[in-house]
Amino acid sequence: MPADTRPPLPSPPESAGAGAGFTWKGYRWVVCALLFLATTVNYIDRQILSLLKEVLDQQIGWTNEQFGWVNATFQLAYGAGLLGFGWFVDRFGTRIGYAVSIAAWSVAAMGHALVGSVGGFIAARAALGLGESGNFPSAVKAVALWFPKRERAFATSLFNAGTNVGPLIAPAVIPWMAFRFGWQSTFLAAGALGLLWLALWLPFYHAPEKIPRLNPDERAHIHSDPDEPETPARIAWLSLLGHRQTWSFILAKFLTDPVWWFFLIWLPDFFHKTRGLDIRKSWTHLVAIYGIVTVLSILGGWLPGFLTGTGWTITRARKTGLFVCALCVVPILVVTRVGDWTAVGLIGLAGAAHQAWSANLFTTVSDMFPKKAVGSVVGVGGMAGSAGGFLFPILCGRLLDHFAHRGQETTGYAIIFGVCAGAYLVAFGLNHLCAPRFAPIAFGPRKRATTR
Repeated sequence: MPADTRPPLPSPPESAGAGAGFTWKGYRWVVCALLFLATTVNYIDRQILSLLKEVLDQQIGWTNEQFGWVNATFQLAYGAGLLGFGWFVDRFGTRIGYAVSIAAWSVAAMGHALVGSVGGFIAARAALGLGESGNFPSAVKAVALWFPKRERAFATSLFNAGTNVGPLIAPAVIPWMAFRFGWQSTFLAAGALGLLWLALWLPFYHAPEKIPRLNPDERAHIHSDPDEPETPARIAWLSLLGHRQTWSFILAKFLTDPVWWFFLIWLPDFFHKTRGLDIRKSWTHLVAIYGIVTVLSILGGWLPGFLTGTGWTITRARKTGLFVCALCVVPILVVTRVGDWTAVGLIGLAGAAHQAWSANLFTTVSDMFPKKAVGSVVGVGGMAGSAGGFLFPILCGRLLDHFAHRGQETTGYAIIFGVCAGAYLVAFGLNHLCAPRFAPIAFGPRKRATTR
């Protein structure tokens, strides 16, 4: 039985013994907090391997290209899993979809502690990628269910801040744990965090109509958008590829997701190889970067909501936000020519721009597609982002090995940062060509669609 059609569950306030007249206000922000915590755990898991590269370089003896392949395998599995989880979440509901995802990735994270070879890490990363692929289809759909359109970019930027807070926490904790208790302990701890989150998710989350004590004013606020166009009971995800609006999301994800993966995977190595800072020294730089990203990315998610509040259309506000973010990445072009802390500032600005871009881009899906198709569109687009993320680490590894043999690793990184600097402007242009307006798509009874 689909999760969102199950009988109502007692709301947490009612089960805690609240009075008969009690109603829960602001519950949508409780949901947002749960999404934020899950995303934080998700990105702690992803960050561990790059932080341990310095240690594992000695123990495993892999090359940069082999390290790139290990990370590319994660992306390949992550992309394949996004297709499956996008459908799974739309079919069985956010509550079950998220629970299955985090249970799978927590077990996979713990599995890293059992391996000690390149092949073993490839298998462990593949399992982790499959499990973690459920995070964003579940979270974006939960936001679509719990927030009206005018709040979705801000709510998405809040939960998406977990992609910054996770990498912010990890450099401060993971190296210390690895040197104190062994590198295996870091993966075991990350898996345990996921299972603890699951113990909160199952009793606290359900669709709004299944929370009996939800405040009536909040319920009305959640459903304050105009009614969606009539849609068929199910929308086949393959049919979504026939709409240019789907491709606006796919192309933007393909071109920009690899940039964020480059930051997550290669920044510790960048500071080590080009500036002589090992992880015991560079962790402060990494924490500073993700601290900047966390603060500024939330402002970027807030901007479109502010603009719509002043009378701007959804399309104008969202596109302005995306274009500003694309411009803020450009200065990273000169990052290899400046001092350590100036580099931290430029990378932090670019990372914040990416996260605000990502929050707004995710929200364009719920702007254009009915709620029952959001998970599928996010899954297809996420797969495209993972395809780019699969190719980019391999290319980065080969390029860096090439210049390392010449003693010119800084040149290799300069080329990569140059590619990153221009990716968002190209993505913005293609996104605009495919979706000049972020208007709802009306799906007719025969699954044919026109743009309203």
